[in-house]
Amino acid sequence: MSDAESAAWDYVIVGSGAGGGTLAARLVEAGMRVFLLEAGGDPRAAAERLPEDYDVPAFHAFACENAAMSWNFRVRHYADEGRQAKDWKYEAGQGVLYPRAAALGGCTSHNAMIFMLPHDADWNHVAQLTGDRSWRASRMRRYARRVEDCRHRPVWRALRHVGLDPTGHGWGGWLRTEKSIPLSVLGDEGLVRVLRDTASVFTSSLPTPLLSTLRWLRGGLGDPNTRRLRPGSFEGICYTPLATSEHRRAGVRERLLDVAARHPGRLQLELDALATRVLFDADGAACGVEYLKGKRLYRAHAAPSSAEGVRRDVRARREVILCGGAFNTPQLLMLSGIGPAAELEAHGIPLQKNLPGVGRNLQDRYEVAVTHRMREPWEVLEGARFDRDDTLWRHWHEERSGMYASNGAALGVVSRSATADRTGQEPDLFCMALLAGFEGYFPGFSKRVRDQPDQLTWAVLKAHTLNRAGTVRLRSADPRDTPLVNFHYFEEGDDQAGEDLRAVVQAIRFVRRMTAPLLAKGWIAEELAPGAAVQSDEALADYVRNTAWGHHASCSCPIGPPEKGGVLDSAFAVHGVPRLRVVDASAFPRIPGFFVAAAVYMIAEKAADAVLRTAMRTPLSAS
Repeated sequence: MSDAESAAWDYVIVGSGAGGGTLAARLVEAGMRVFLLEAGGDPRAAAERLPEDYDVPAFHAFACENAAMSWNFRVRHYADEGRQAKDWKYEAGQGVLYPRAAALGGCTSHNAMIFMLPHDADWNHVAQLTGDRSWRASRMRRYARRVEDCRHRPVWRALRHVGLDPTGHGWGGWLRTEKSIPLSVLGDEGLVRVLRDTASVFTSSLPTPLLSTLRWLRGGLGDPNTRRLRPGSFEGICYTPLATSEHRRAGVRERLLDVAARHPGRLQLELDALATRVLFDADGAACGVEYLKGKRLYRAHAAPSSAEGVRRDVRARREVILCGGAFNTPQLLMLSGIGPAAELEAHGIPLQKNLPGVGRNLQDRYEVAVTHRMREPWEVLEGARFDRDDTLWRHWHEERSGMYASNGAALGVVSRSATADRTGQEPDLFCMALLAGFEGYFPGFSKRVRDQPDQLTWAVLKAHTLNRAGTVRLRSADPRDTPLVNFHYFEEGDDQAGEDLRAVVQAIRFVRRMTAPLLAKGWIAEELAPGAAVQSDEALADYVRNTAWGHHASCSCPIGPPEKGGVLDSAFAVHGVPRLRVVDASAFPRIPGFFVAAAVYMIAEKAADAVLRTAMRTPLSAS
């Protein structure tokens, strides 16, 4: 009998990412014993380009394609093959690449490290849906403070000791946040010109330019996470705060290793362990997890193993908590007999609980690119090979300076689409200037970052989308197979009126207005995509349909009543299945904010409170 089978673990958690890793660490600090399953290994282990791909912020695209930790899902955006085939990133018979990470820390090991809080309306919607006032935005802010150790507002960090802090930031959390563009890169004339002209065009487009500028200064100098001094959410030009420590990636991996070191014996990090199904006792309550021990067992891996793996199981005295993300959590639930009865029957899986909402309601943001070729390569990227020991790496390694200390995002602009403005909804458009060529995910996409140092991409992101039609379905009953994922974009889904589509077209036109001075002066040589020939609303809409992608998959096991497709209650418990919870991006009923990581950190901290309250009410002998 293995240690996993014989040890007395209070909780078994599947997945070590923003949800599972955050939750596990907090439960261990509360005195619990936690067995944490992770299908990958340590992302800083000795392998090609590691640990540099993990550590260096500018290398995050290479981390996404690093075979030591990458899971390459292939997804569809449309069921219609003719429509899907118009996307140049689509591989017939395969799909569109959707990178995920199999590593300690989950997708926080390869993401772009952006830490932006969701909007108040995202939390208030959950409170209204469930009747649980603990989800109100005013109460959720404390979880952001519990996570964050803000290092990009030094004045307010100093003044907090004398009781002055209107920002709402966290100053003592476990996740350090810093600015994305170090001052050391502002010697690049081209970069300064992009920042200056963008700011000028944006400000002059406002109804009251001077007043709006003063409000922006008073509201935190482009800090999107500061508490507003007036009602409403942040709008305008901003920087993108990053989860880095002294301009080096820092996240869930570091949190878990720190907690394990401080509380020996309480946290078992079981790496290279692929969960295959939840185990149940005679009363139908979750009591453990079966898993396969071995490296690269899941077929999403860049180089999957042909080995079978060693079958093991681990038991939980209190609860089993699934945190595998929007693709893997619904897959694991269905493999365990929890999900749509007809689908489980089709795969010969015995029914444990009929929950039709499992694997439905899948959502993502729409993202498209407006890319340009500059007249000259970026000065800040001169000599960049995006490898160890080049000039920029040495500046980063020795001084934590230069462009490698950034994720490549020069600045962001938050605004509202015409629909959001008319209806008074939260800002739903985020446009981000990247000093690289990036038009979505396809095999080898990271090489473009390295090989084209004269590119400027405006990534256009549409949040608060209307589409709820995405699905995660079983490919087979084999837990090593990836699921079938289809997001059913735009008209194929719920956006029959085309509101999302029009919003993205509006954002492209907005970006073109901001870049027009740079084109007129010759600093931008040409617009590569959509390209100067693509001008009409219809042509731009086709460009969006044919090229849009996403990378924040969410909502496939949503909180909500089961009769409306809900899978979880407001405390993350699976409806009708005792001692089983889900705490990851799949739990949201609607995709929150612009970037999902901060929201997942927050719900993991909230879930820890819910789990510990249950533990206090339930004597161990009764569990």
